[in-house]
Amino acid sequence: MVTVEGIRALALTLPRTTEHLIRDRVRFRVGQIVYAGISQDETLMGVGFPKEQRESVVAAEPVKFVMPTTSDLRFNWVIVRLAAIDEDEMTELVTEAWTMCVPKYVARAYFAGEPVPDRRAGSRQQPDARAR
Repeated sequence: MVTVEGIRALALTLPRTTEHLIRDRVRFRVGQIVYAGISQDETLMGVGFPKEQRESVVAAEPVKFVMPTTSDLRFNWVIVRLAAIDEDEMTELVTEAWTMCVPKYVARAYFAGEPVPDRRAGSRQQPDARAR
């Protein structure tokens, strides 16, 4: 069975991920974007998911997937029953949700097993004035 510890172990290996506790719920974010969250009772996980595919996946596998609450329908989000998925499915869902939040070059480097370049704003090195 998929556990919060298993989700955490995966999520924290994904570059730029931070863990937060928001309203007693564990959330995994890249910057300000939440890509995965666990319900208080640890039975459900919300993950980033394309809106245009959401209804079809819920209709195809209603035992696994649930539509988000009405207020969350505006987000790229779907709810998953943790008891209905295995580790491989969890890994795929969390990793795909993460790729929706990071720049493409970060995901490419991660999947290629290469170091992830840090090109975030503010992290650029300033040119040395003496080098001119």
